[in-house]
Amino acid sequence: MSETKIDTNALGEKIVKVLKSIFDPEIPVDIYELGLIYDVFVNEDYDVKILMTLTTPNCPVAETLPMEVEEKVKSLDEVKSAEVEITFDPPWSQDLMSEEAKLELGML
Repeated sequence: MSETKIDTNALGEKIVKVLKSIFDPEIPVDIYELGLIYDVFVNEDYDVKILMTLTTPNCPVAETLPMEVEEKVKSLDEVKSAEVEITFDPPWSQDLMSEEAKLELGML
């Protein structure tokens, strides 16, 4: 019996696209380019786990942003479940931002 291998890379790219549609309300850059997403795990059962951080522990969207990420990722047809884990280790710093984000914010 052969199992169909899921294309985790293709799904990963779709997830990244979704993440790039979510913006930090205080900074006009999406959370992916800001470097808030540390890792995206997808298993064979289409369960997604996202490890992310916030710009500060008392970020005004600390409650709502992870839920928004979860909801938007869950809305992808292939995704069975999505879980967002918030970590502050390592703490977010501007070094994690993409060149694009730094350019957008006039930091380059």
